[in-house]
Amino acid sequence: MDFGELYHFLFETFAGIGVLFGATIVICLLACVIMERRTRKIYVNHEKTEDDWSFFDDDDEDENTEGNA
Repeated sequence: MDFGELYHFLFETFAGIGVLFGATIVICLLACVIMERRTRKIYVNHEKTEDDWSFFDDDDEDENTEGNA
C-alpha cells in the first residue's frame, strides 16, 4: 500500500473518515486521562474553600428554595 492509496482510504472513503474520527477520539481521551492524573498528583492536599466550584454544585437549588419560602 503506497501513500496514494492510504490518502485515498483515509480522506475519500466513509470508512477512512470513521478511522480518523475514532483515532482522534481515542487520542483526545488518552491525553485527558494523562493530564488529569498529573493534575491530581500535583494538587493532592488541596482543601476545599468557599471559592471552589463544581459542575455538580447545588447552590442554584438552595437559592430557589429560600426565595419561595
